[in-house]
Amino acid sequence: MFCPKCGEQNPEGAQFCHNCGMALTIQAVDMLRNKAMGSLDSVKYAGFWRRFAAYLIDSIVLAIVQWVLMIVLALMGSVPTTMNQDFMDVFSASLAFAIIVVYLFSGWLYFSIMESSELQATLGKMAVGIKVTDYNLNRISFGRATGRYFAKIISAFIFLIGYIIAGFTEKKQALHDFIANTYVVVK
Repeated sequence: MFCPKCGEQNPEGAQFCHNCGMALTIQAVDMLRNKAMGSLDSVKYAGFWRRFAAYLIDSIVLAIVQWVLMIVLALMGSVPTTMNQDFMDVFSASLAFAIIVVYLFSGWLYFSIMESSELQATLGKMAVGIKVTDYNLNRISFGRATGRYFAKIISAFIFLIGYIIAGFTEKKQALHDFIANTYVVVK
Protein backbone atom coordinates (compact mmCIF):
# COMPACT_ATOMS: atom_id res chain seq x y z
CA MET A 1 0.00 0.00 0.00
CA PHE A 2 1.47 3.35 -1.09
CA CYS A 3 0.80 6.66 0.67
CA PRO A 4 -1.02 9.15 -1.61
CA LYS A 5 0.81 12.05 0.07
CA CYS A 6 4.48 11.02 0.19
CA GLY A 7 4.51 7.86 -1.97
CA GLU A 8 6.10 5.72 0.77
CA GLN A 9 5.22 2.02 0.76
CA ASN A 10 3.39 0.85 3.88
CA PRO A 11 2.54 -2.64 5.15
CA GLU A 12 -0.81 -4.06 4.04
CA GLY A 13 -3.57 -3.09 6.49
CA ALA A 14 -1.74 -0.03 7.88
CA GLN A 15 -4.13 2.74 8.86
CA PHE A 16 -1.52 5.54 8.80
CA CYS A 17 1.63 6.12 6.73
CA HIS A 18 4.69 5.29 8.84
CA ASN A 19 6.63 8.07 7.07
CA CYS A 20 4.29 11.13 7.07
CA GLY A 21 1.32 10.07 9.23
CA MET A 22 -1.29 10.41 6.45
CA ALA A 23 -4.52 8.48 7.05
CA LEU A 24 -4.65 5.54 4.64
CA THR A 25 -8.07 4.04 5.39
CA ILE A 26 -11.62 5.36 5.68
CA GLN A 27 -11.66 4.27 9.33
CA ALA A 28 -8.50 6.30 10.03
CA VAL A 29 -9.99 9.36 8.33
CA ASP A 30 -13.17 8.98 10.42
CA MET A 31 -11.10 8.59 13.59
CA LEU A 32 -9.13 11.78 12.84
CA ARG A 33 -12.30 13.72 11.97
CA ASN A 34 -14.06 12.66 15.16
CA LYS A 35 -10.98 13.50 17.20
CA ALA A 36 -10.74 16.96 15.60
CA MET A 37 -14.47 17.76 15.90
CA GLY A 38 -15.22 15.91 19.08
CA SER A 39 -17.46 12.92 19.10
CA LEU A 40 -20.96 13.35 17.73
CA ASP A 41 -22.10 11.86 21.04
CA SER A 42 -20.76 14.90 22.92
CA VAL A 43 -22.79 17.38 20.86
CA LYS A 44 -25.54 19.28 22.66
CA TYR A 45 -28.61 19.65 20.47
CA ALA A 46 -30.74 22.80 20.73
CA GLY A 47 -34.11 22.14 22.32
CA PHE A 48 -37.55 23.37 21.35
CA TRP A 49 -37.69 26.47 23.60
CA ARG A 50 -34.27 27.77 22.62
CA ARG A 51 -35.18 27.36 18.96
CA PHE A 52 -38.53 29.05 19.58
CA ALA A 53 -36.80 32.05 21.21
CA ALA A 54 -34.46 32.31 18.21
CA TYR A 55 -37.42 32.24 15.84
CA LEU A 56 -39.16 35.04 17.76
CA ILE A 57 -36.06 37.22 17.51
CA ASP A 58 -35.70 36.43 13.80
CA SER A 59 -39.37 37.27 13.22
CA ILE A 60 -38.92 40.69 14.81
CA VAL A 61 -35.74 41.42 12.83
CA LEU A 62 -37.35 40.27 9.59
CA ALA A 63 -40.53 42.27 10.23
CA ILE A 64 -38.51 45.46 10.78
CA VAL A 65 -36.52 44.94 7.57
CA GLN A 66 -39.66 44.11 5.58
CA TRP A 67 -41.52 47.17 6.87
CA VAL A 68 -38.62 49.49 6.05
CA LEU A 69 -38.40 48.09 2.53
CA MET A 70 -42.16 48.33 2.02
CA ILE A 71 -42.27 51.92 3.30
CA VAL A 72 -39.49 52.88 0.90
CA LEU A 73 -41.37 51.26 -1.98
CA ALA A 74 -44.64 52.90 -0.93
CA LEU A 75 -42.98 56.31 -0.74
CA MET A 76 -41.64 55.79 -4.25
CA GLY A 77 -45.22 55.32 -5.41
CA SER A 78 -46.54 58.42 -3.66
CA VAL A 79 -44.23 60.92 -5.38
CA PRO A 80 -46.35 63.52 -7.23
CA THR A 81 -45.99 63.19 -10.95
CA THR A 82 -47.37 64.53 -14.19
CA MET A 83 -47.68 61.06 -15.73
CA ASN A 84 -50.97 60.04 -17.31
CA GLN A 85 -53.47 57.91 -15.38
CA ASP A 86 -52.89 54.71 -17.37
CA PHE A 87 -49.17 54.80 -16.62
CA MET A 88 -49.87 55.50 -12.92
CA ASP A 89 -52.21 52.49 -12.76
CA VAL A 90 -49.50 50.22 -14.20
CA PHE A 91 -46.91 51.80 -11.90
CA SER A 92 -49.12 51.25 -8.82
CA ALA A 93 -49.76 47.62 -9.77
CA SER A 94 -46.02 47.09 -10.30
CA LEU A 95 -45.30 48.67 -6.95
CA ALA A 96 -47.83 46.40 -5.22
CA PHE A 97 -46.21 43.40 -6.91
CA ALA A 98 -42.75 44.57 -5.77
CA ILE A 99 -43.97 44.83 -2.17
CA ILE A 100 -45.31 41.26 -2.32
CA VAL A 101 -42.02 40.01 -3.81
CA VAL A 102 -40.01 41.76 -1.07
CA TYR A 103 -42.19 40.16 1.59
CA LEU A 104 -41.99 36.64 0.10
CA PHE A 105 -38.30 36.58 -0.83
CA SER A 106 -36.83 38.40 2.18
CA GLY A 107 -37.59 35.52 4.58
CA TRP A 108 -36.15 32.89 2.27
CA LEU A 109 -32.99 34.92 1.59
CA TYR A 110 -32.51 35.90 5.24
CA PHE A 111 -32.69 32.35 6.59
CA SER A 112 -30.87 30.65 3.69
CA ILE A 113 -28.00 33.13 3.43
CA MET A 114 -27.43 33.37 7.18
CA GLU A 115 -27.66 29.64 7.91
CA SER A 116 -25.32 28.74 5.04
CA SER A 117 -22.80 31.47 5.92
CA GLU A 118 -19.69 30.92 8.04
CA LEU A 119 -21.80 31.99 11.03
CA GLN A 120 -24.20 29.07 10.42
CA ALA A 121 -26.91 31.01 12.22
CA THR A 122 -29.45 33.78 11.86
CA LEU A 123 -29.34 36.75 14.23
CA GLY A 124 -31.88 35.03 16.50
CA LYS A 125 -29.88 31.80 16.59
CA MET A 126 -26.70 33.76 17.34
CA ALA A 127 -28.48 35.57 20.18
CA VAL A 128 -29.41 32.29 21.88
CA GLY A 129 -26.13 30.51 21.03
CA ILE A 130 -27.19 27.90 18.47
CA LYS A 131 -26.28 27.09 14.88
CA VAL A 132 -27.39 24.86 11.98
CA THR A 133 -25.13 22.01 10.81
CA ASP A 134 -25.26 18.96 8.60
CA TYR A 135 -25.00 15.46 10.07
CA ASN A 136 -21.20 15.77 10.24
CA LEU A 137 -21.45 19.10 12.10
CA ASN A 138 -20.25 20.99 9.03
CA ARG A 139 -21.67 24.15 7.51
CA ILE A 140 -24.64 23.57 5.21
CA SER A 141 -24.82 24.78 1.62
CA PHE A 142 -27.14 27.51 0.38
CA GLY A 143 -29.15 24.84 -1.46
CA ARG A 144 -29.62 22.76 1.68
CA ALA A 145 -30.54 25.91 3.66
CA THR A 146 -33.09 26.75 0.96
CA GLY A 147 -34.56 23.25 1.14
CA ARG A 148 -34.70 23.51 4.93
CA TYR A 149 -36.49 26.87 4.69
CA PHE A 150 -39.17 25.59 2.32
CA ALA A 151 -39.54 22.35 4.30
CA LYS A 152 -40.70 24.56 7.19
CA ILE A 153 -43.90 25.04 5.19
CA ILE A 154 -44.59 21.33 5.66
CA SER A 155 -43.71 21.58 9.37
CA ALA A 156 -46.22 24.41 9.75
CA PHE A 157 -48.88 22.97 7.46
CA ILE A 158 -49.56 19.96 9.66
CA PHE A 159 -50.79 22.06 12.61
CA LEU A 160 -47.20 22.95 13.64
CA ILE A 161 -46.55 19.34 14.62
CA GLY A 162 -43.44 19.42 12.43
CA TYR A 163 -42.02 22.04 14.79
CA ILE A 164 -43.30 20.50 18.02
CA ILE A 165 -41.56 17.15 17.41
CA ALA A 166 -38.22 18.92 18.03
CA GLY A 167 -39.08 18.71 21.71
CA PHE A 168 -39.48 14.93 21.57
CA THR A 169 -36.86 13.56 19.14
CA GLU A 170 -33.52 12.24 20.35
CA LYS A 171 -31.45 14.88 18.56
CA LYS A 172 -34.05 17.65 18.88
CA GLN A 173 -34.84 17.63 15.15
CA ALA A 174 -37.96 19.21 13.71
CA LEU A 175 -39.54 17.74 10.59
CA HIS A 176 -37.72 20.23 8.33
CA ASP A 177 -34.41 19.13 9.93
CA PHE A 178 -35.15 15.51 9.03
CA ILE A 179 -36.04 16.55 5.47
CA ALA A 180 -32.87 18.65 5.04
CA ASN A 181 -30.58 16.28 7.02
CA THR A 182 -29.60 18.99 9.51
CA TYR A 183 -29.10 19.47 13.23
CA VAL A 184 -29.46 22.61 15.30
CA VAL A 185 -26.72 22.48 17.93
CA VAL A 186 -25.56 24.60 20.83
CA LYS A 187 -22.33 26.43 20.02
